[in-house]
Amino acid sequence: MSEIIGSMANFETEVIKSQVPVLVDFWATWCGPCRMVAPAVKQMSEKYEGKLSVVKVDVDKTSERASRFGVASIPTLLLFKNGKVVGEKVGALSVAALDAFVGEYL
Repeated sequence: MSEIIGSMANFETEVIKSQVPVLVDFWATWCGPCRMVAPAVKQMSEKYEGKLSVVKVDVDKTSERASRFGVASIPTLLLFKNGKVVGEKVGALSVAALDAFVGEYL
């Protein structure tokens, strides 16, 4: 699991040009539901290693990136495949719900 806090070029490389689907977790340190979903996001990173990339984007450090993708509430989980958003979930999800969401696109 990686965290993107740098340039858009970093996002481009890690997410848009990824050869595997990418789960992007838009979060913030002060967000309670973000902390609740973090263990489930980490589990997806471990369970689907090599099949799914997981990236965390701190909206306080990269608000322009959140705006670019219409993120209005956090946590927002976007699933990218072939450089395009193919799925979105907002709010804290259980491990089972997140696994079902990710599984649809693998």
